[in-house]
Amino acid sequence: MAACTGLIVANLYYCQPLIVLIANEFKIPEASAGTITYLTQAGYAIGLFFMVPLGDKIERKKQILMTTFASVIALILAATAKSFFLLQIASLLIGITSIVPQLILPLAASLCAPEQRGKVVGTIMSGLLVGILLSRTLSGFIGQYLGWRSMFYIASGICLLIFFVIQNKFPVNKPQFKGSYGELIKSLFTLIKTQPILREATIINVFSFAQFGAFWTTMVLLLSGEPFHYNSATIGLFGIVGASGALAAPLVGKLGDKGGSRVAVGYGCLLILISFLVFYFSVESVIGIAIGIVFIDIGIQGVHISNQTRVYSLLPEARNRLNTVFMSFSFLGTAAGSAYGLFLWKLGGWHAVTIGCVALSVLSLLVYGLTYKVKSKNKV
Repeated sequence: MAACTGLIVANLYYCQPLIVLIANEFKIPEASAGTITYLTQAGYAIGLFFMVPLGDKIERKKQILMTTFASVIALILAATAKSFFLLQIASLLIGITSIVPQLILPLAASLCAPEQRGKVVGTIMSGLLVGILLSRTLSGFIGQYLGWRSMFYIASGICLLIFFVIQNKFPVNKPQFKGSYGELIKSLFTLIKTQPILREATIINVFSFAQFGAFWTTMVLLLSGEPFHYNSATIGLFGIVGASGALAAPLVGKLGDKGGSRVAVGYGCLLILISFLVFYFSVESVIGIAIGIVFIDIGIQGVHISNQTRVYSLLPEARNRLNTVFMSFSFLGTAAGSAYGLFLWKLGGWHAVTIGCVALSVLSLLVYGLTYKVKSKNKV
């Protein structure tokens, strides 16, 4: 499940290093070519909101298989696109069909014992994080030597292989929701209203993901300018540093199983805060930036995995819908954080970005402290 999750989520990020190559082939400005990145993310948000909840209504393995096969078709459409407009359509479809990881996670949570849920979610999340962080490095390499279309062909082959792995290895998992699709979507808002742990976990995640988005967006601007002047290939190598932090994901999940997931959330928020303090003093230090990346990645994992474990512990029959609310707002936090980071960069450069993100850390810790009673009331 961890391997499938990482390989499929990578579909969302392959296009980013290929923008220049795509712009050159279709003879359009690079800024215009960059719209495929937004369309891919927009497609992911659409799929997340409208398709993930169906996992509580239809058999989960069947839904995962259908979505994975649709991803193969979308990737082939991108690889064979004869016009940029068709590539844009394909990018939107790639985003919609790449929600498979958010279908696998609730399935995994439903299969394991409660005392092992954090470790299981952490293990699968480690695969997802490695896929996110290394996909850009792989795509840049393939694009440079084989062309941008080859990356989409290779990705379609990977997803086809995953389809057969899922067919042979994943168990059947029957849903428990008996209502209509409209009632299913309406219940998302009911969950937000009635589940305080869901609200608390989601708000903290939004702040944490916003910091994550702000950092990775502005880090490129920092490393491409003085005193580093790194090219895109070199900057992409920092993803490997982040991937090393993903190895801590199962340990974070295990910590949550033993000492309470909420405790791990607090440690994660503190690590993110520390990472930006390190970044503030590392404006000219590669070693400092690398250390900060490890801290922020482990911190993000501590917050996200532990919160996800807590959310999955609420209502077993509504795990897909709980995940929809939790992840939809988390990814909105990432998008908002990217815009926030760019605004701060224009305002005062790297130091403004780090100070602004420290402020977000303080807000997340404030929410964590003010909602302490949620822990004792719900015992999650």
